[in-house]
Amino acid sequence: MTPAGHRPEPLSLPEVEALAREAHADQEDKAGRPYAEHLQAVAEGVRRRGGDDEQIAAAWLHDAVEDDALSERWLTEAPLTRRTKDIVLALTKRAGEPPEAYARRILATPGARLVKEADLAHNADPARLAVLDATTRARLTAKYATMRALLGLGETPVP
Repeated sequence: MTPAGHRPEPLSLPEVEALAREAHADQEDKAGRPYAEHLQAVAEGVRRRGGDDEQIAAAWLHDAVEDDALSERWLTEAPLTRRTKDIVLALTKRAGEPPEAYARRILATPGARLVKEADLAHNADPARLAVLDATTRARLTAKYATMRALLGLGETPVP
């Protein structure tokens, strides 16, 4: 038990990774691959882009609340930094939310844009898109390009 007012240390990156892998263990991406592969790719993308540990932790958790892998209450109470929690919440799409509002929230949250950039880059990876049917591939390509534009990321994603 911790003394009143004392918070436990934030989870380490290996602990966050293990937690995210467990939370998404039964999920697959649109191509039928284990969802944890996407989370790992986003975390690595954040690292390659110079992101810090808080952003890398958020990358591992960026879809957890949105996909109902973890609850928003869990996130609120989790031993994570405020900044990591804020990034995860910024990246959590809300039902019926227009892309413009989603992008504004990301841009208003310090550190969130870099995580979303890595997410979009992996989502738009031609190898991932190639296994999808043409209609889905076209829809997702347009969706990702729109979000990149709204976030001021330019047209071509960098892996």
